[in-house]
Amino acid sequence: MSIKIGSEAPDFVLQGAGDQLVKLSDFRGKRVILYFYPKDMTAGCTDEACQFRDEHTSFEALNTVIIGVSGDSLKQHEKFIAKYNLPFILLSDEDHKVAELYDVWQLKKMYGKEYMGIVRSTFVIDEQGILTKEWRKVKVKGHIEEALEYIKQM
Repeated sequence: MSIKIGSEAPDFVLQGAGDQLVKLSDFRGKRVILYFYPKDMTAGCTDEACQFRDEHTSFEALNTVIIGVSGDSLKQHEKFIAKYNLPFILLSDEDHKVAELYDVWQLKKMYGKEYMGIVRSTFVIDEQGILTKEWRKVKVKGHIEEALEYIKQM
């Protein structure tokens, strides 16, 4: 399945830290920043999460919820949240079904080796559940500011 700007964002249910079941469609009436990242506690992913944390109240003031998704376990997410005081939802997609749904589970290369993994990506979903913006192969530097500016313009 290919997702498209202007189409309804694919709904899903995933387990979140604190054993909560989170369904994307439960956030109708709010904007959603849905971001996929490779791995908790790694440099780039920690930097991205901490930048989202630092701007969390700015996003909240704009009726926007932040949801992070990776293949890490709930236990790992809970450690990540506690260590960096993350105030938003992290979801566990260990079987990468949601990553596949959003087409971010892809072949990657590092140090000459190929492997499947999550390609850092961010999606903006409006109050009606419509995908309005996507960033793929995200570089962390400046990305959170760009996402916040986009939300302000909506």
